[in-house]
Amino acid sequence: MRIHLKGDVICTLFLVVALCSLLYTQLEHLAPKGNKDLMQKKPSVTQRISSNARAPGRPTPVPRPQLIPTIRQTEVSNKRVQTTTPAPSTDSAFNFKRYLLNKDNRNFNLLINQPKKCRKTPGGPFLLIAIKSVVEDFDRREIVRKTWGREGLVNGEQIQRVFLLGTPKNRTSLATWETLMHQESQAYRDILLWDFMDTFFNLTLKEIHFLNWAAEFCHNVKFIFKGDADVFVNIENIVDFLERHDPAEDLFVGDIIYNARPIRTQKSKYYIPETMYGLSIYPAYAGGGGFLLSSSTMRKLSRACREVELFPIDDVFLGMCLQRINLKPILHEGFKTFGIVKPSAAPHLQTFDPCFYKDLMVVHSLKVAEIWLMWNLLHNPRLSCTQKKQVKKPFQWSRKAQRATQASPL
Repeated sequence: MRIHLKGDVICTLFLVVALCSLLYTQLEHLAPKGNKDLMQKKPSVTQRISSNARAPGRPTPVPRPQLIPTIRQTEVSNKRVQTTTPAPSTDSAFNFKRYLLNKDNRNFNLLINQPKKCRKTPGGPFLLIAIKSVVEDFDRREIVRKTWGREGLVNGEQIQRVFLLGTPKNRTSLATWETLMHQESQAYRDILLWDFMDTFFNLTLKEIHFLNWAAEFCHNVKFIFKGDADVFVNIENIVDFLERHDPAEDLFVGDIIYNARPIRTQKSKYYIPETMYGLSIYPAYAGGGGFLLSSSTMRKLSRACREVELFPIDDVFLGMCLQRINLKPILHEGFKTFGIVKPSAAPHLQTFDPCFYKDLMVVHSLKVAEIWLMWNLLHNPRLSCTQKKQVKKPFQWSRKAQRATQASPL
């Protein structure tokens, strides 16, 4: 019995020793393997960094998580100006490196065209309305179609309309956007869609592609109004103004901005570094809410756009093109691209009044409901602005009245 018990103890001890030896061997085997893998990963990072700094004499760039995906995205879709990837919070909201790499790509396919738009009227339309829009804003396009952007006769002059669009930024959330665009185009025949991504800094592409389209497919138009979808346009005043001008002569009218300085604050939406624009002042340009140009100016600008280097702010870019053709834009007080400013002497005054809008041309930054309401108010046959001075009375005539009242007892 004792012999049998000793045998069990010895066997147990032997098994424990064997198990410990096995575990120790496994741990010793795993440790070098982990170090070996770690050593294999480090050279790959170094190799990746050095491969990007090919130019001699340049400092080795600091590795950034966005570097490799950005390069791959540019290689895969080198036909598009990629400006939708958000930059780190310490940098500008605009990726200038990516823009500069792609800025020479200025020829994009026209996915939806309206080649017969300006052939409907013998001799061409009097006015072509061109509105910048995005795929998602169907409600804004619809309110323009039903109010100030109606096609047909205005004061005896023929009006035509087109909307200018690029492809949406987020295609996954708009899976059926292509079908919807083609359906909308078939219904209204007013959609122009190009194969570039519709971003804020790609509006310059929209500018040059529209001018090229107009020079090719709408060369017989007399005048063009180009603006945003969130503006209210008094189209009767526009036509009345243009009837006094010759479309064969140069004309560019709007809310002209003079002596504007480039914004150097990186957090700003309009930040431009000195390496991109070294001058201290921009050329005179029109606020993008809306402006007018003649057929002659349209053709000249379409040629100038091919010669001027692309600039990420479309309003300024067009000002550069005007400078190229040596044409000075004309300031018109009826263009309110910054909205109607409430007089400081009358803070109680309601500026959303049809009598304010009656003599204006363009008012920017209105909501869909406000555009519809103002259009109906102005076209109400019972509208009377004969007492227009009463609107200005609180800040023009009240002081005289007070003085007269105070002076009468004396």
